[in-house]
Amino acid sequence: MSDVVIKAENLGKKYTIGHQAEDGRYVALRDVLVHNAKNFWHKTKDLVSGKPIIQGDTTEEVWALEDLNFEIKRGEAVGIIGRNGAGKSTLLKILSRITEPTTGRVTIDGRVASLLEVGTGFHPELTGRENIYLNGTILGMTRAEIKRKFDEIVAFAEIEKYLDTPVKRYSSGMYVRLAFAVAAHLEPEILVVDEVLAVGDAQFQKKCLGKMGDISQEGRTVLFVSHNMSAISELCQKAILLRSGQIEVIDNVHTVIQKYSEHAIRGSSINLTKLKHASRPQQYGKLTCLSLFDKTMTPSSTFTMAQPIVARIGVHIYRRMPNAEIGFKISSKMGSAIHYYCSTWEGLRQDLEPGDYFFEVIIPQIMLLPAQYIVGAWLMQERTLLSDDYIPDITVIEVIGSDFNGNSADFARYSISGGEVYAPSQWRII
Repeated sequence: MSDVVIKAENLGKKYTIGHQAEDGRYVALRDVLVHNAKNFWHKTKDLVSGKPIIQGDTTEEVWALEDLNFEIKRGEAVGIIGRNGAGKSTLLKILSRITEPTTGRVTIDGRVASLLEVGTGFHPELTGRENIYLNGTILGMTRAEIKRKFDEIVAFAEIEKYLDTPVKRYSSGMYVRLAFAVAAHLEPEILVVDEVLAVGDAQFQKKCLGKMGDISQEGRTVLFVSHNMSAISELCQKAILLRSGQIEVIDNVHTVIQKYSEHAIRGSSINLTKLKHASRPQQYGKLTCLSLFDKTMTPSSTFTMAQPIVARIGVHIYRRMPNAEIGFKISSKMGSAIHYYCSTWEGLRQDLEPGDYFFEVIIPQIMLLPAQYIVGAWLMQERTLLSDDYIPDITVIEVIGSDFNGNSADFARYSISGGEVYAPSQWRII
């Protein structure tokens, strides 16, 4: 038996979209009536001939996916990443047999369970209990098999109290809990999960990642779409990077994440002049740009634990600024400051004449647990109370886990529970 469970060959998906003409001209009522009559006639012809009806005066063909070729083997956990509009969800819909490809074909060996949207596959008028049996039947399970797994599903979803309530009264979080529990516990050979898990709370996301990891270790296949690179890195061994509907790279997960990060802030630097600055007098100068690099000096917004971060901060000085101080700040997603890095703390004190400058700060080891963090910067005179310019939230960076200390540590599960900074310690049993 072949180990390949999903094989895509020259896979493509084309959509036809409509555009409304807006030329700003004055339009008489007669023109409107004639235009609507023509539209009605064309749409009637399309309906009779079986063509899809497209709203708009003109149409355009858009390839959401184009010429995809890849293989996924049994037991692999594969992350699918890319920017919004790259084609990730379209690919999952084809693999889940929700939509048909326009070109090429995909061969799937095994039962597929999908979680693509909140409430997918649920009947709103049925209760949670009834929907468990309905979903199981759709997946091809017998009633006896569903009954055997029923208690595990309910316990995992944590909805015992609302089990006999119609799901139309569930919150989006409850929908996701039940939908994931059903999809994961009814023993699919292939589990497909889109970004829908982001609806759940942090503890439930952690629980779902653990369950998907268990499914992969049991020899079943997991396809996971997410913008959370920490989750992708923790769960998946392999990843596919999509760009404008095409595969840019298929490789081990860390290589693909690095490639994705290069695109995230490619194009030299972030223009700070267009961002919101904190209210400051700006007597001497202002922040102009920020560039972030990894240890190889490649532009990046994703960094591995214990690896360096290099930041270059551009400033424009209006008039001579004595004892100039440049600062770089890392905060949690809640806005709480975690690290300050300050030029004057490290002995860099200089009077700046009018002009443009770049300051580089090297952080030898980023000792943050896997998560997303906010970076900011400031410009001020040393020992003054107010900065001359300050931007607290320039951009978001992602820190992903690694086994840099050689102890097979699971750092990610502690970052979800609120921890942020890793500090080495020594342990022994007395």
